[in-house]
Amino acid sequence: MSTRGGIRLSVVPYPVRGCEREARLDFKVGDKVVYPNHGVGVIEQVTNKSIGDLVSSFYRLRILSTDSTVMVPVGNTSAVGLRKVLTRREVTRVLGVLKNGEVATYDDWKGRFQANSEKMRTGDILAVAEVLKSLSVLSEVKPLSYRERKMLDRARFLLISELAEASNKGPTEVEGQIDSALSECIKGAKGKLEH
Repeated sequence: MSTRGGIRLSVVPYPVRGCEREARLDFKVGDKVVYPNHGVGVIEQVTNKSIGDLVSSFYRLRILSTDSTVMVPVGNTSAVGLRKVLTRREVTRVLGVLKNGEVATYDDWKGRFQANSEKMRTGDILAVAEVLKSLSVLSEVKPLSYRERKMLDRARFLLISELAEASNKGPTEVEGQIDSALSECIKGAKGKLEH
C-alpha cells in the first residue's frame, strides 16, 4: 500500500492461475461495487497504468467506510471478487440464510478459523452471512478467541454496510434486522450445539 497526496492506494496484483481465462465484469464510473473484505466502494475512475512494458487498465475505487482508494485490474475483477452491490431480492435471501438454524460446526478451532477465513476472502455475501451466523451461535455457547471475535465483527460490519446500501436503509435499521434474524437462528441452533 502506498500513499499519494494523503490518499491510501492499494494495487491488487493478478493472481497466478493456469491457462483459464477469468470472466470479466464491466463497471463504469459511479457504479457502487463490493470489494471483498473491505466493503462497499464507488468506481471513481478507469485509468491506464504502465507496469514495465505492459499497459493495463485499472478501476480506481473509493472504499466508503475507510475513504481509502484501491486499484483493481479491469481484466481481473472476477478473480479478486469485485461485484455489484446486492439487489433488494438478494437482501431478503441473505436475511433468510441468517434466520436458518442450520449452522456449520467444527471440533477443531483451527479448521473452523481456516474455513471461515476462506469464506470471508471469497467476497460472496452468503458465505459472509454464514460466517456471521456460525460465529454468533458459537459465541452463545462459549467465548470466541480474539481472532474469531475480530472475524465476527468484520463479517457483521460487511453485512450491515452492504445490506444498508442495497436496501436504501440506515445502518441502525439493518442492524436490527440482522439481530432479529440471528436471534431466530440462535434459538434453533443453540440447543443442537450444547449436546
